[in-house]
Amino acid sequence: MRILNKHLRLQDVTIMYFTALAALMVILVASYQAPTNAVEVSSLKPKPSNPLPPLPMPFRVPLDPRGQLQLAWNISYANQEIYMELRVADLRHGVVLGMSDQGELTNADLVVLWDSGTKSYFGDAWSDSEGRVSLDSQQDYELIEAEQRAEGFYLLFKRPFSTCDPRDYLIEEGTVHIIYGFLDQPLTSLEQLNLSRIHTGVQRVLMLRPDTPPPTLPPDVQTLDVVAPNVIIPNQETTYWCFIHRLPENMPKNHIVMYESVITPGNEAIVHHIEVFECSPDVREVPDYSGSCDDKMKPGKLNFCRHVLAAWAMGAEAFYYPPDAGLPMGGPGSSRFLRLEVHYHNPLIISGRSDSSGIRLHYTPSLRRYDAGIMELGLVYTPIMAVPPKQHTFYLSGYCTSKCTQTALPPGGIHIFASQLHTHLAGRGVRTVLVRGGKELEIVQEDQHFSTHYQGDVLITKCTYNTEDRSQPTVGGFGIMEEMCVNYIHYYPRTQLELCKSHVDPRYLQKYFNFINRFHGNDQCVCGEVSVTEQYSQLQWDAFSGEVLDSLYNTAPISMHCNQSTARQNQKSLLKEPLK
Repeated sequence: MRILNKHLRLQDVTIMYFTALAALMVILVASYQAPTNAVEVSSLKPKPSNPLPPLPMPFRVPLDPRGQLQLAWNISYANQEIYMELRVADLRHGVVLGMSDQGELTNADLVVLWDSGTKSYFGDAWSDSEGRVSLDSQQDYELIEAEQRAEGFYLLFKRPFSTCDPRDYLIEEGTVHIIYGFLDQPLTSLEQLNLSRIHTGVQRVLMLRPDTPPPTLPPDVQTLDVVAPNVIIPNQETTYWCFIHRLPENMPKNHIVMYESVITPGNEAIVHHIEVFECSPDVREVPDYSGSCDDKMKPGKLNFCRHVLAAWAMGAEAFYYPPDAGLPMGGPGSSRFLRLEVHYHNPLIISGRSDSSGIRLHYTPSLRRYDAGIMELGLVYTPIMAVPPKQHTFYLSGYCTSKCTQTALPPGGIHIFASQLHTHLAGRGVRTVLVRGGKELEIVQEDQHFSTHYQGDVLITKCTYNTEDRSQPTVGGFGIMEEMCVNYIHYYPRTQLELCKSHVDPRYLQKYFNFINRFHGNDQCVCGEVSVTEQYSQLQWDAFSGEVLDSLYNTAPISMHCNQSTARQNQKSLLKEPLK
Protein backbone atom coordinates (compact mmCIF):
# COMPACT_ATOMS: atom_id res chain seq x y z
CA MET A 1 0.00 0.00 0.00
CA ARG A 2 1.40 3.42 -0.98
CA ILE A 3 1.04 6.10 1.70
CA LEU A 4 3.17 8.90 0.19
CA ASN A 5 2.47 11.00 -2.81
CA LYS A 6 5.07 10.40 -5.51
CA HIS A 7 5.79 14.14 -5.62
CA LEU A 8 6.36 14.36 -1.79
CA ARG A 9 10.07 14.50 -1.09
CA LEU A 10 11.82 13.13 2.00
CA GLN A 11 12.79 16.68 2.97
CA ASP A 12 9.10 17.65 3.06
CA VAL A 13 8.27 14.68 5.27
CA THR A 14 11.07 15.60 7.66
CA ILE A 15 9.86 19.21 7.91
CA MET A 16 6.29 18.08 8.57
CA TYR A 17 7.46 15.67 11.29
CA PHE A 18 9.47 18.26 13.22
CA THR A 19 6.70 20.88 12.83
CA ALA A 20 4.15 18.50 14.36
CA LEU A 21 6.59 17.60 17.13
CA ALA A 22 7.18 21.26 17.95
CA ALA A 23 3.43 21.94 18.04
CA LEU A 24 2.96 19.02 20.43
CA MET A 25 5.70 20.35 22.72
CA VAL A 26 4.05 23.78 22.78
CA ILE A 27 0.73 22.19 23.82
CA LEU A 28 2.38 20.12 26.54
CA VAL A 29 4.34 23.06 27.93
CA ALA A 30 1.27 25.31 27.86
CA SER A 31 -0.71 22.78 29.87
CA TYR A 32 1.87 22.99 32.66
CA GLN A 33 2.14 26.78 32.63
CA ALA A 34 0.46 28.86 35.32
CA PRO A 35 -3.09 29.87 34.45
CA THR A 36 -3.08 33.44 33.23
CA ASN A 37 -5.72 34.72 35.65
CA ALA A 38 -4.78 32.78 38.77
CA VAL A 39 -2.46 33.95 41.54
CA GLU A 40 0.64 31.90 42.28
CA VAL A 41 0.48 31.55 46.06
CA SER A 42 4.25 31.36 46.58
CA SER A 43 4.68 34.71 44.80
CA LEU A 44 2.36 36.49 47.26
CA LYS A 45 4.57 38.80 49.29
CA PRO A 46 3.45 41.11 52.10
CA LYS A 47 4.17 44.78 51.48
CA PRO A 48 6.68 45.98 54.11
CA SER A 49 5.63 49.61 53.63
CA ASN A 50 1.96 48.80 54.20
CA PRO A 51 1.67 45.77 56.53
CA LEU A 52 -1.79 44.27 56.87
CA PRO A 53 -3.27 44.86 60.35
CA PRO A 54 -4.92 41.85 62.02
CA LEU A 55 -8.51 41.62 60.85
CA PRO A 56 -11.17 40.72 63.41
CA MET A 57 -13.30 37.80 62.28
CA PRO A 58 -16.43 37.97 64.45
CA PHE A 59 -18.39 35.36 62.51
CA ARG A 60 -17.27 31.77 62.05
CA VAL A 61 -18.73 28.39 61.22
CA PRO A 62 -17.27 24.89 60.78
CA LEU A 63 -17.93 23.48 57.34
CA ASP A 64 -17.35 19.72 57.72
CA PRO A 65 -18.17 17.28 60.56
CA ARG A 66 -14.53 16.35 61.15
CA GLY A 67 -13.50 19.96 61.68
CA GLN A 68 -11.06 20.06 58.77
CA LEU A 69 -12.50 23.31 57.38
CA GLN A 70 -13.55 26.43 59.23
CA LEU A 71 -14.80 29.62 57.60
CA ALA A 72 -14.58 32.96 59.39
CA TRP A 73 -15.60 36.32 57.98
CA ASN A 74 -16.09 40.03 58.51
CA ILE A 75 -18.29 42.48 56.66
CA SER A 76 -17.52 45.95 55.34
CA TYR A 77 -20.85 47.58 54.59
CA ALA A 78 -19.04 50.82 53.72
CA ASN A 79 -17.16 49.11 50.87
CA GLN A 80 -19.83 46.47 50.18
CA GLU A 81 -17.18 43.77 50.63
CA ILE A 82 -16.85 40.61 52.65
CA TYR A 83 -13.52 39.38 54.05
CA MET A 84 -13.19 35.60 54.42
CA GLU A 85 -10.64 33.50 56.25
CA LEU A 86 -10.57 29.79 55.47
CA ARG A 87 -8.65 27.46 57.79
CA VAL A 88 -7.70 24.03 56.41
CA ALA A 89 -6.47 21.77 59.22
CA ASP A 90 -4.71 19.28 56.94
CA LEU A 91 -4.11 20.68 53.46
CA ARG A 92 -3.15 18.09 50.86
CA HIS A 93 -3.36 19.30 47.25
CA GLY A 94 -6.02 21.97 47.50
CA VAL A 95 -9.49 23.01 48.58
CA VAL A 96 -12.66 24.34 46.95
CA LEU A 97 -15.03 26.88 48.51
CA GLY A 98 -18.13 28.14 46.77
CA MET A 99 -21.71 29.37 46.83
CA SER A 100 -24.77 28.25 44.89
CA ASP A 101 -28.50 28.86 45.03
CA GLN A 102 -29.42 25.74 47.00
CA GLY A 103 -26.08 24.09 47.66
CA GLU A 104 -25.78 22.46 44.24
CA LEU A 105 -22.34 21.56 42.89
CA THR A 106 -23.43 22.70 39.43
CA ASN A 107 -23.50 26.31 38.23
CA ALA A 108 -21.67 27.37 41.38
CA ASP A 109 -19.47 30.38 42.11
CA LEU A 110 -16.12 29.04 43.35
CA VAL A 111 -12.75 30.00 44.70
CA VAL A 112 -10.11 27.29 44.38
CA LEU A 113 -6.67 26.65 45.86
CA TRP A 114 -4.83 23.92 43.96
CA ASP A 115 -1.32 22.74 43.20
CA SER A 116 0.21 21.44 39.98
CA GLY A 117 2.72 19.24 41.75
CA THR A 118 5.34 22.00 41.90
CA LYS A 119 3.44 25.25 42.50
CA SER A 120 0.20 26.33 44.20
CA TYR A 121 -2.42 28.62 42.66
CA PHE A 122 -5.47 30.58 43.84
CA GLY A 123 -8.27 31.67 41.54
CA ASP A 124 -11.89 32.65 41.02
CA ALA A 125 -13.70 29.86 39.18
CA TRP A 126 -17.13 28.46 38.33
CA SER A 127 -18.74 25.10 37.62
CA ASP A 128 -20.97 24.27 34.66
CA SER A 129 -24.15 22.18 34.55
CA GLU A 130 -22.06 18.99 34.75
CA GLY A 131 -19.87 20.12 37.66
CA ARG A 132 -16.82 20.80 35.49
CA VAL A 133 -14.68 23.66 36.79
CA SER A 134 -13.20 26.53 34.78
CA LEU A 135 -11.20 29.59 35.76
CA ASP A 136 -13.26 32.76 35.58
CA SER A 137 -12.13 35.40 33.13
CA GLN A 138 -13.13 38.04 35.72
CA GLN A 139 -11.21 37.48 38.96
CA ASP A 140 -13.34 38.92 41.79
CA TYR A 141 -11.80 37.05 44.74
CA GLU A 142 -8.69 38.95 45.86
CA LEU A 143 -6.12 36.89 47.76
CA ILE A 144 -4.67 38.90 50.66
CA GLU A 145 -2.70 36.36 52.64
CA ALA A 146 -1.81 32.66 52.55
CA GLU A 147 0.29 31.04 55.26
CA GLN A 148 0.88 27.86 57.20
CA ARG A 149 0.33 28.13 60.95
CA ALA A 150 0.35 25.63 63.80
CA GLU A 151 -3.45 25.16 63.53
CA GLY A 152 -3.44 24.64 59.76
CA PHE A 153 -3.21 26.47 56.47
CA TYR A 154 -4.93 29.87 56.35
CA LEU A 155 -6.27 31.74 53.35
CA LEU A 156 -7.43 35.34 53.70
CA PHE A 157 -9.31 36.83 50.75
CA LYS A 158 -12.12 39.22 49.93
CA ARG A 159 -14.79 39.87 47.32
CA PRO A 160 -17.60 42.38 46.73
CA PHE A 161 -21.21 41.56 47.61
CA SER A 162 -22.07 42.10 43.93
CA THR A 163 -19.53 41.68 41.13
CA CYS A 164 -21.70 42.25 38.02
CA ASP A 165 -20.31 38.93 36.79
CA PRO A 166 -23.18 36.66 35.67
CA ARG A 167 -21.22 33.62 36.86
CA ASP A 168 -20.81 35.00 40.39
CA TYR A 169 -23.18 34.56 43.32
CA LEU A 170 -24.89 37.68 44.64
CA ILE A 171 -24.27 37.86 48.40
CA GLU A 172 -27.40 39.24 50.04
CA GLU A 173 -29.46 38.89 53.21
CA GLY A 174 -30.75 35.43 54.06
CA THR A 175 -29.32 31.94 53.94
CA VAL A 176 -26.20 31.37 51.85
CA HIS A 177 -25.41 27.79 50.83
CA ILE A 178 -21.66 27.23 51.18
CA ILE A 179 -20.21 24.28 49.28
CA TYR A 180 -16.74 22.89 49.91
CA GLY A 181 -14.47 20.17 48.61
CA PHE A 182 -11.04 18.63 49.14
CA LEU A 183 -8.43 17.96 46.43
CA ASP A 184 -6.49 14.74 47.01
CA GLN A 185 -4.18 14.95 44.00
CA PRO A 186 -2.38 17.62 41.94
CA LEU A 187 -4.01 19.26 38.93
CA THR A 188 -1.97 20.13 35.87
CA SER A 189 -4.93 22.26 34.81
CA LEU A 190 -7.98 23.47 36.73
CA GLU A 191 -10.13 22.23 33.84
CA GLN A 192 -9.31 18.68 35.01
CA LEU A 193 -11.46 19.26 38.11
CA ASN A 194 -15.03 17.98 38.28
CA LEU A 195 -16.82 18.56 41.60
CA SER A 196 -18.80 15.34 41.26
CA ARG A 197 -15.59 13.34 41.56
CA ILE A 198 -14.19 14.76 44.79
CA HIS A 199 -15.32 14.71 48.43
CA THR A 200 -17.71 17.64 48.89
CA GLY A 201 -20.25 18.96 51.37
CA VAL A 202 -22.61 21.85 52.02
CA GLN A 203 -23.21 24.18 54.95
CA ARG A 204 -25.85 26.89 55.40
CA VAL A 205 -24.91 30.23 56.94
CA LEU A 206 -26.30 33.71 57.37
CA MET A 207 -23.45 35.58 55.72
CA LEU A 208 -24.67 39.16 56.13
CA ARG A 209 -25.45 40.18 59.70
CA PRO A 210 -27.08 43.36 61.04
CA ASP A 211 -24.74 46.32 61.01
CA THR A 212 -25.70 47.29 64.57
CA PRO A 213 -23.92 46.80 67.89
CA PRO A 214 -25.48 44.26 70.26
CA PRO A 215 -27.66 45.65 73.06
CA THR A 216 -26.01 46.39 76.39
CA LEU A 217 -26.91 43.90 79.10
CA PRO A 218 -27.97 45.19 82.55
CA PRO A 219 -25.21 45.46 85.16
CA ASP A 220 -26.82 42.86 87.45
CA VAL A 221 -27.01 40.16 84.78
CA GLN A 222 -26.09 36.61 85.78
CA THR A 223 -25.46 33.50 83.68
CA LEU A 224 -26.65 29.91 83.84
CA ASP A 225 -25.25 27.16 81.63
CA VAL A 226 -27.65 24.37 80.72
CA VAL A 227 -25.33 21.90 79.01
CA ALA A 228 -25.01 18.20 78.25
CA PRO A 229 -23.05 16.28 80.93
CA ASN A 230 -20.05 15.16 78.86
CA VAL A 231 -22.15 12.96 76.60
CA ILE A 232 -20.52 10.44 74.26
CA ILE A 233 -22.19 11.23 70.94
CA PRO A 234 -23.75 8.00 69.60
CA ASN A 235 -22.22 6.63 66.39
CA GLN A 236 -25.42 7.05 64.37
CA GLU A 237 -26.57 9.76 61.98
CA THR A 238 -29.38 11.30 64.08
CA THR A 239 -29.62 11.50 67.86
CA TYR A 240 -31.84 13.60 70.11
CA TRP A 241 -30.27 13.69 73.57
CA CYS A 242 -32.28 14.74 76.65
CA PHE A 243 -30.92 15.90 79.99
CA ILE A 244 -32.75 17.17 83.09
CA HIS A 245 -31.23 20.27 84.70
CA ARG A 246 -32.34 21.41 88.18
CA LEU A 247 -32.56 25.09 89.11
CA PRO A 248 -31.73 26.15 92.68
CA GLU A 249 -34.58 25.62 95.14
CA ASN A 250 -36.79 28.64 95.79
CA MET A 251 -35.20 30.57 92.93
CA PRO A 252 -36.98 33.95 92.70
CA LYS A 253 -38.47 35.20 89.47
CA ASN A 254 -35.93 36.51 86.96
CA HIS A 255 -36.08 37.65 83.37
CA ILE A 256 -33.93 36.01 80.70
CA VAL A 257 -32.66 38.92 78.60
CA MET A 258 -30.25 37.07 76.31
CA TYR A 259 -29.17 33.53 75.48
CA GLU A 260 -26.44 32.01 73.31
CA SER A 261 -25.08 28.62 72.39
CA VAL A 262 -22.16 26.95 74.15
CA ILE A 263 -20.67 24.44 71.71
CA THR A 264 -17.87 22.03 72.62
CA PRO A 265 -14.85 22.87 70.42
CA GLY A 266 -14.58 20.41 67.56
CA ASN A 267 -18.30 19.57 67.58
CA GLU A 268 -19.53 22.70 65.83
CA ALA A 269 -20.53 20.78 62.68
CA ILE A 270 -22.25 17.93 64.59
CA VAL A 271 -24.45 19.89 67.01
CA HIS A 272 -27.39 20.71 64.72
CA HIS A 273 -29.78 22.47 67.08
CA ILE A 274 -30.50 22.86 70.82
CA GLU A 275 -33.62 23.60 72.84
CA VAL A 276 -34.25 24.23 76.54
CA PHE A 277 -37.71 23.49 77.93
CA GLU A 278 -39.20 24.28 81.31
CA CYS A 279 -41.22 21.47 82.87
CA SER A 280 -44.81 21.92 84.01
CA PRO A 281 -45.13 23.42 87.51
CA ASP A 282 -47.91 20.87 88.12
CA VAL A 283 -45.25 18.13 88.15
CA ARG A 284 -43.63 18.41 91.56
CA GLU A 285 -40.66 16.15 90.87
CA VAL A 286 -38.91 15.17 87.62
CA PRO A 287 -36.35 12.35 87.90
CA ASP A 288 -32.78 12.85 86.75
CA TYR A 289 -32.22 11.67 83.20
CA SER A 290 -29.48 11.80 80.60
CA GLY A 291 -30.11 9.73 77.49
CA SER A 292 -31.87 9.44 74.17
CA CYS A 293 -35.10 11.40 73.92
CA ASP A 294 -36.48 8.47 71.91
CA ASP A 295 -35.71 5.86 74.57
CA LYS A 296 -38.94 4.03 75.41
CA MET A 297 -37.64 3.57 78.96
CA LYS A 298 -37.14 7.29 79.65
CA PRO A 299 -39.20 8.77 82.52
CA GLY A 300 -42.72 9.62 81.38
CA LYS A 301 -42.59 12.95 83.20
CA LEU A 302 -40.20 14.27 80.55
CA ASN A 303 -43.27 14.60 78.32
CA PHE A 304 -44.47 17.39 80.62
CA CYS A 305 -41.42 19.54 79.87
CA ARG A 306 -42.66 21.51 76.86
CA HIS A 307 -42.44 25.23 77.71
CA VAL A 308 -39.69 26.61 75.44
CA LEU A 309 -37.11 28.83 77.15
CA ALA A 310 -34.49 28.93 74.39
CA ALA A 311 -34.02 27.56 70.88
CA TRP A 312 -30.82 27.65 68.83
CA ALA A 313 -29.91 26.19 65.42
CA MET A 314 -26.57 25.93 63.63
CA GLY A 315 -25.40 29.33 62.39
CA ALA A 316 -27.56 31.38 64.77
CA GLU A 317 -26.10 34.23 66.81
CA ALA A 318 -26.91 35.28 70.37
CA PHE A 319 -30.59 36.13 70.92
CA TYR A 320 -31.48 39.41 72.70
CA TYR A 321 -34.85 40.39 74.13
CA PRO A 322 -36.23 43.91 73.60
CA PRO A 323 -35.70 46.42 76.46
CA ASP A 324 -39.28 46.17 77.74
CA ALA A 325 -39.61 42.35 77.84
CA GLY A 326 -37.87 39.30 79.27
CA LEU A 327 -38.59 35.59 79.46
CA PRO A 328 -39.57 34.62 83.03
CA MET A 329 -37.58 31.95 84.89
CA GLY A 330 -38.10 30.99 88.53
CA GLY A 331 -40.58 32.34 91.06
CA PRO A 332 -44.14 31.27 91.89
CA GLY A 333 -45.93 29.26 89.24
CA SER A 334 -42.70 28.03 87.62
CA SER A 335 -40.77 24.78 87.73
CA ARG A 336 -37.21 24.23 88.89
CA PHE A 337 -36.76 21.47 86.30
CA LEU A 338 -35.45 22.18 82.80
CA ARG A 339 -35.10 19.71 79.94
CA LEU A 340 -32.17 20.19 77.57
CA GLU A 341 -32.58 18.64 74.10
CA VAL A 342 -29.58 18.47 71.75
CA HIS A 343 -29.88 17.26 68.16
CA TYR A 344 -26.65 15.61 66.99
CA HIS A 345 -26.23 15.19 63.23
CA ASN A 346 -23.36 12.74 62.73
CA PRO A 347 -23.39 11.76 59.01
CA LEU A 348 -19.85 10.35 59.09
CA ILE A 349 -20.79 8.10 62.05
CA ILE A 350 -17.90 9.42 64.12
CA SER A 351 -17.51 7.41 67.35
CA GLY A 352 -16.04 8.28 70.74
CA ARG A 353 -16.68 12.04 70.49
CA SER A 354 -17.67 13.60 73.85
CA ASP A 355 -19.89 16.67 74.07
CA SER A 356 -20.91 19.25 76.66
CA SER A 357 -22.83 21.64 74.40
CA GLY A 358 -25.89 23.56 75.47
CA ILE A 359 -27.33 27.01 76.08
CA ARG A 360 -26.04 29.87 78.25
CA LEU A 361 -28.90 31.89 79.74
CA HIS A 362 -28.26 35.51 80.73
CA TYR A 363 -30.85 36.63 83.29
CA THR A 364 -31.53 39.53 85.62
CA PRO A 365 -33.52 39.91 88.85
CA SER A 366 -34.56 43.40 87.66
CA LEU A 367 -37.87 42.51 86.05
CA ARG A 368 -38.97 44.26 82.88
CA ARG A 369 -42.43 45.51 82.01
CA TYR A 370 -43.64 42.42 80.12
CA ASP A 371 -43.21 38.67 80.42
CA ALA A 372 -42.22 37.36 76.98
CA GLY A 373 -43.31 34.04 75.52
CA ILE A 374 -42.38 31.66 72.71
CA MET A 375 -44.97 29.96 70.51
CA GLU A 376 -44.26 27.12 68.07
CA LEU A 377 -46.08 27.38 64.74
CA GLY A 378 -46.06 25.15 61.67
CA LEU A 379 -46.55 21.41 61.17
CA VAL A 380 -46.74 18.70 63.80
CA TYR A 381 -43.73 16.36 63.67
CA THR A 382 -45.47 13.45 61.98
CA PRO A 383 -45.02 11.30 58.84
CA ILE A 384 -48.63 12.16 57.93
CA MET A 385 -47.24 15.17 56.08
CA ALA A 386 -44.85 14.22 53.27
CA VAL A 387 -43.15 15.60 50.17
CA PRO A 388 -43.24 13.47 46.99
CA PRO A 389 -39.93 12.59 45.29
CA LYS A 390 -38.53 14.47 42.28
CA GLN A 391 -40.26 17.74 43.18
CA HIS A 392 -38.71 21.04 42.12
CA THR A 393 -41.10 22.99 44.35
CA PHE A 394 -43.60 21.55 46.83
CA TYR A 395 -45.43 23.44 49.55
CA LEU A 396 -46.61 22.30 52.97
CA SER A 397 -48.57 24.58 55.29
CA GLY A 398 -49.23 24.43 59.02
CA TYR A 399 -52.22 26.28 60.45
CA CYS A 400 -52.92 28.07 63.73
CA THR A 401 -56.63 28.75 63.29
CA SER A 402 -58.99 31.18 64.97
CA LYS A 403 -60.44 28.27 66.95
CA CYS A 404 -57.15 28.27 68.83
CA THR A 405 -56.24 31.96 68.88
CA GLN A 406 -59.68 33.07 70.09
CA THR A 407 -59.40 30.73 73.08
CA ALA A 408 -55.77 31.26 74.02
CA LEU A 409 -54.78 34.85 73.19
CA PRO A 410 -55.73 37.95 75.23
CA PRO A 411 -58.31 40.46 73.96
CA GLY A 412 -55.58 43.06 73.45
CA GLY A 413 -53.56 40.74 71.20
CA ILE A 414 -49.82 40.07 71.27
CA HIS A 415 -46.71 41.82 69.94
CA ILE A 416 -44.29 39.69 67.87
CA PHE A 417 -40.70 40.93 67.96
CA ALA A 418 -38.71 38.02 66.48
CA SER A 419 -39.01 34.59 64.93
CA GLN A 420 -36.75 31.61 64.28
CA LEU A 421 -37.42 29.46 61.22
CA HIS A 422 -36.39 25.83 60.81
CA THR A 423 -36.52 23.01 58.25
CA HIS A 424 -34.18 20.15 57.36
CA LEU A 425 -32.19 19.47 54.19
CA ALA A 426 -35.00 19.56 51.62
CA GLY A 427 -36.31 22.89 52.94
CA ARG A 428 -35.93 25.89 50.66
CA GLY A 429 -37.97 28.56 52.43
CA VAL A 430 -40.27 29.34 55.36
CA ARG A 431 -42.66 32.20 55.93
CA THR A 432 -45.57 32.88 58.25
CA VAL A 433 -48.52 34.97 57.11
CA LEU A 434 -51.42 36.46 59.02
CA VAL A 435 -54.88 35.99 57.56
CA ARG A 436 -57.37 38.57 58.72
CA GLY A 437 -60.67 39.47 57.17
CA GLY A 438 -59.98 37.20 54.20
CA LYS A 439 -56.66 38.88 53.37
CA GLU A 440 -53.11 37.62 53.72
CA LEU A 441 -50.61 39.90 55.45
CA GLU A 442 -47.00 38.71 55.49
CA ILE A 443 -45.20 38.81 58.82
CA VAL A 444 -41.75 40.27 58.29
CA GLN A 445 -39.44 38.79 60.91
CA GLU A 446 -36.69 41.38 60.40
CA ASP A 447 -39.07 44.16 61.45
CA GLN A 448 -38.65 44.35 65.22
CA HIS A 449 -41.55 46.79 65.47
CA PHE A 450 -44.18 44.71 63.70
CA SER A 451 -47.27 44.58 65.89
CA THR A 452 -50.72 43.18 65.36
CA HIS A 453 -53.66 41.88 67.32
CA TYR A 454 -54.20 38.19 66.67
CA GLN A 455 -57.56 37.85 68.38
CA GLY A 456 -59.61 35.73 65.98
CA ASP A 457 -56.86 35.64 63.36
CA VAL A 458 -55.28 32.75 61.47
CA LEU A 459 -51.51 32.19 61.28
CA ILE A 460 -50.26 30.09 58.35
CA THR A 461 -46.67 28.84 58.22
CA LYS A 462 -45.77 27.82 54.67
CA CYS A 463 -42.64 25.82 53.88
CA THR A 464 -41.12 25.20 50.45
CA TYR A 465 -39.24 21.99 49.62
CA ASN A 466 -37.13 20.59 46.79
CA THR A 467 -36.71 16.80 46.44
CA GLU A 468 -35.36 16.57 42.89
CA ASP A 469 -32.43 14.49 44.16
CA ARG A 470 -34.63 11.98 46.03
CA SER A 471 -36.27 8.83 44.68
CA GLN A 472 -38.45 8.18 47.74
CA PRO A 473 -40.99 10.41 49.52
CA THR A 474 -39.73 12.55 52.38
CA VAL A 475 -41.95 12.26 55.45
CA GLY A 476 -42.19 14.57 58.43
CA GLY A 477 -40.13 13.68 61.50
CA PHE A 478 -37.03 14.37 63.55
CA GLY A 479 -34.37 12.72 61.35
CA ILE A 480 -32.17 14.93 59.20
CA MET A 481 -33.47 13.19 56.05
CA GLU A 482 -37.04 13.69 57.27
CA GLU A 483 -38.58 17.14 57.27
CA MET A 484 -39.81 19.85 59.61
CA CYS A 485 -41.72 23.09 59.12
CA VAL A 486 -41.33 25.25 62.22
CA ASN A 487 -41.44 28.90 63.21
CA TYR A 488 -40.71 29.86 66.81
CA ILE A 489 -42.27 33.29 67.28
CA HIS A 490 -41.13 35.44 70.20
CA TYR A 491 -43.81 37.75 71.56
CA TYR A 492 -45.30 39.52 74.58
CA PRO A 493 -47.31 39.51 76.76
CA ARG A 494 -46.90 35.82 77.51
CA THR A 495 -49.87 33.44 77.26
CA GLN A 496 -50.34 29.76 78.10
CA LEU A 497 -50.31 28.85 74.41
CA GLU A 498 -47.00 27.15 73.60
CA LEU A 499 -47.78 25.24 70.40
CA CYS A 500 -50.28 25.94 67.63
CA LYS A 501 -49.73 23.49 64.76
CA SER A 502 -51.62 21.17 62.46
CA HIS A 503 -51.51 18.22 60.09
CA VAL A 504 -53.98 16.88 57.56
CA ASP A 505 -56.78 14.70 58.94
CA PRO A 506 -55.40 11.09 58.84
CA ARG A 507 -58.78 9.72 57.68
CA TYR A 508 -58.59 11.77 54.50
CA LEU A 509 -54.99 10.69 53.96
CA GLN A 510 -56.16 7.06 53.99
CA LYS A 511 -58.75 7.95 51.35
CA TYR A 512 -55.89 9.36 49.28
CA PHE A 513 -53.88 6.13 49.57
CA ASN A 514 -56.92 4.07 48.52
CA PHE A 515 -57.66 6.31 45.53
CA ILE A 516 -54.08 6.41 44.21
CA ASN A 517 -53.62 2.65 44.62
CA ARG A 518 -56.87 1.95 42.73
CA PHE A 519 -55.90 4.44 40.03
CA HIS A 520 -52.67 2.54 39.43
CA GLY A 521 -54.46 -0.82 39.39
CA ASN A 522 -53.67 -1.89 42.94
CA ASP A 523 -56.98 -2.73 44.60
CA GLN A 524 -55.48 -4.29 47.69
CA CYS A 525 -56.15 -2.11 50.75
CA VAL A 526 -53.37 -2.01 53.33
CA CYS A 527 -54.96 0.71 55.45
CA GLY A 528 -54.01 0.29 59.09
CA GLU A 529 -51.89 -2.77 58.36
CA VAL A 530 -48.66 -0.85 57.74
CA SER A 531 -47.36 2.50 58.90
CA VAL A 532 -48.05 5.76 57.09
CA THR A 533 -44.37 5.94 56.12
CA GLU A 534 -44.59 2.52 54.46
CA GLN A 535 -47.81 3.46 52.68
CA TYR A 536 -46.10 6.53 51.23
CA SER A 537 -43.08 4.49 50.09
CA GLN A 538 -45.26 1.80 48.46
CA LEU A 539 -47.14 4.27 46.27
CA GLN A 540 -46.39 4.53 42.57
CA TRP A 541 -45.12 8.10 42.34
CA ASP A 542 -45.81 10.11 39.21
CA ALA A 543 -46.99 13.62 38.43
CA PHE A 544 -50.60 12.66 39.08
CA SER A 545 -49.87 11.19 42.53
CA GLY A 546 -48.03 14.38 43.53
CA GLU A 547 -50.71 16.70 42.23
CA VAL A 548 -53.49 14.84 44.05
CA LEU A 549 -51.49 14.90 47.30
CA ASP A 550 -50.95 18.64 46.93
CA SER A 551 -54.68 19.10 46.38
CA LEU A 552 -55.43 16.99 49.46
CA TYR A 553 -53.18 19.10 51.67
CA ASN A 554 -54.85 22.29 50.42
CA THR A 555 -58.48 21.20 50.71
CA ALA A 556 -58.90 18.39 53.24
CA PRO A 557 -59.85 18.99 56.90
CA ILE A 558 -56.95 19.45 59.29
CA SER A 559 -56.24 18.24 62.80
CA MET A 560 -55.34 21.23 65.01
CA HIS A 561 -53.00 20.95 67.99
CA CYS A 562 -53.30 23.75 70.57
CA ASN A 563 -50.94 22.88 73.42
CA GLN A 564 -50.27 24.57 76.74
CA SER A 565 -46.92 24.25 78.50
CA THR A 566 -48.52 21.63 80.77
CA ALA A 567 -48.75 19.38 77.67
CA ARG A 568 -52.52 19.56 77.81
CA GLN A 569 -53.79 19.43 74.29
CA ASN A 570 -56.88 20.75 72.62
CA GLN A 571 -56.94 18.69 69.45
CA LYS A 572 -59.74 19.11 66.94
CA SER A 573 -60.46 18.16 63.37
CA LEU A 574 -61.40 21.33 61.55
CA LEU A 575 -62.54 22.24 58.08
CA LYS A 576 -60.19 24.73 56.50
CA GLU A 577 -61.62 28.20 56.42
CA PRO A 578 -61.44 30.05 53.09
CA LEU A 579 -58.56 32.54 52.92
CA LYS A 580 -60.20 34.90 50.46
